[in-house]
Amino acid sequence: MSKNLLLEIGTEEIPAGFMNSCFEQIKNLTEELFADNRIDIAKIRVTGTPRRLVLLIEDVEERQEDLEREVRGPAKRIAFDEEGNPSPAGSGFARGQGISPEELEVRDTESGEYVFAITREEGKEVSDLLPDILVEIIKGIKFSKPMRWANEEMRFARPIKWILSLYGKKVIDLSIAGVESSNWTLGHRFLSEGKVEVASSKEYFEKLAQEWVVVDSKEREELILKQIRQLEEKEGLKVIIDDELLHEVNFLVEYPTALVGSFSDEFLELPDEVLITSMKEHQRYFPVEDEKGNLRNLFITVRNGNDEYIDVVRAGNEKVLQARLSDAMFFYKEDQKDKLEDKVDKLKNIIFQEDLGTLYEKVERIQNLSDEIAQNLNLSKEKIKEVNRVAKLSKADLVTEMVNEFSKLQGVMGREYALIDGEGEGVANGIFEHYLPRYKGDILPSSEAGIIVSIADKIDNIVGCFSVGIIPTGSQDPYALRRQAQGVVGIIVDAGLETTLKDLINWELEVLEQTGKLKRSIEEVRADVLEFFKLRLENLLEEDEVRYDVINSILSVDYSNINDTLIRAKAMMEFREEEGFEELITAFNRVNNLAEKSVNDIVDEDLLEDASEKDLYSDYLDIKVKVESLTEKREYLKALQGVGSLKKNIDNFFDSVMVMDKRGEVKNNRLALLNLISNLLSRIGDLDKIVID
Repeated sequence: MSKNLLLEIGTEEIPAGFMNSCFEQIKNLTEELFADNRIDIAKIRVTGTPRRLVLLIEDVEERQEDLEREVRGPAKRIAFDEEGNPSPAGSGFARGQGISPEELEVRDTESGEYVFAITREEGKEVSDLLPDILVEIIKGIKFSKPMRWANEEMRFARPIKWILSLYGKKVIDLSIAGVESSNWTLGHRFLSEGKVEVASSKEYFEKLAQEWVVVDSKEREELILKQIRQLEEKEGLKVIIDDELLHEVNFLVEYPTALVGSFSDEFLELPDEVLITSMKEHQRYFPVEDEKGNLRNLFITVRNGNDEYIDVVRAGNEKVLQARLSDAMFFYKEDQKDKLEDKVDKLKNIIFQEDLGTLYEKVERIQNLSDEIAQNLNLSKEKIKEVNRVAKLSKADLVTEMVNEFSKLQGVMGREYALIDGEGEGVANGIFEHYLPRYKGDILPSSEAGIIVSIADKIDNIVGCFSVGIIPTGSQDPYALRRQAQGVVGIIVDAGLETTLKDLINWELEVLEQTGKLKRSIEEVRADVLEFFKLRLENLLEEDEVRYDVINSILSVDYSNINDTLIRAKAMMEFREEEGFEELITAFNRVNNLAEKSVNDIVDEDLLEDASEKDLYSDYLDIKVKVESLTEKREYLKALQGVGSLKKNIDNFFDSVMVMDKRGEVKNNRLALLNLISNLLSRIGDLDKIVID
């Protein structure tokens, strides 16, 4: 007969950011440990609140499955003598398996008759196994920032205060960090009094609901949303729902009650991003807007409790936000006393990186690289002037009071102050956009100035760090260089830029060398950065569902032009689907293998003896012109098809002549011909890397 198993780990409030990972780990550990211990279960449910992690397993069998294990021993002729008595080898094998020689079984196998030891282990009572399993689950949960408490060696997200552990109606005895398991739990920290006894898992959720705890996280989130929608309808509001904020708020409360608060409309003078950041980042409030999308002087907050004294709670939240916005208003007005341009010199006092100098020096490098990119793209003089202005002012807002207080507003405040200074929308938007993308899935810059300065900023970070030996390894990436490289790739693809990685890297290296910042050789840095970007391109192609062998083929040749690389990959994927592709690859692999033995690619027509090699060379000359023209126009699929049309000639060639002729000049001539054919596709990809399924 099966029973439900309930485990509740009661703690001090766990940070909201830990919860999703924690739930996933508990589920994975449970599946693994119960499988390893041969315990059948029906369903795993993991949920919780800030003060409790809850594991409910339905239909846990009462006994382990019996274990039968068989081990093959020596051959029968070795295990037994001619009279059928166990030999020393047979007796030793049986003894090693814990059975008598008489219990050995003889079985026929593909290799002949062998002896087998069959051992059977009877399953144990599950209730006897659960203490060790549950302790292992609890101790197996890992946190990015665990803590210790009192004199305990145990590390956990927050101190463990109680443990409820029930198998059916029986308490499973276990001890963690000095806490003994029991059949009681605690309700809401403020609305519940004393311990709550739980007889079984069936009444657990209901009993806690009576004690003002909504245990199920999904149910709690739905309740928060429902309350917000009710306030929207009642008060005529439109609430800005942010999924990350909703998730965080959900794990800040055990019993949610949403309420509306307000602030003085004088603060609506502040930029929307300042208001939203003040509400969301610092207070975990949901902003409110009107039907036109303009912010209102209202907010929604979610209380951890019921609606008693709700007016007092509202007034307290309004007072805290009032103070926060008053500070923001002060910073906003103080920052406007100087123009952005006047703040640039202050960057000389901020170190960007010890070996790479100050932020002011970084801005100078960004200006140089931005100008190179703009010139390479043949922008107008007016546009180049705008790019240079964006580059110069790009980091000026980092010394403002507002960004010092709200670091996530870098770029946002630069745009705002640039508009106030009369810099124009092009410059203002460029300052904001040069930080994009800030995270995975973020928007990309769309203006020419924003695109160019964003690339320049990120290339300076990447190449600069590599040049002084700061290279991401494993999970260590303190300057987020992987994200920035992915950003460069994304921007180039989205904007369809032809600027190559090699040019970007070389331009930056030239600036670093001129300013004496290089700590490694140019060749090493260039090679390492290109390889670093290669990994980002692999990720991009994998996301586009390009086969691994096609990726290897395409990236085995020059991948510096990112958009060209994507076009070649698409063409190769389409080429793979064509009829006769496998036979073609087989033929070309034979060509490539022999071509490696060639000493040059110069064919002497006078040495072409057989009609097959004359035909192959003649057709090669015709197709070469077509393939080069198609490749120039990036019609790579047609180019591949053109080379593929040589297959018949190649087959005839191999059928008719001996490539490795005893006459050296004839052999080298034939190898040179194969080398020419092999090189036809060197611009597109390496067919040797293609795998035939």
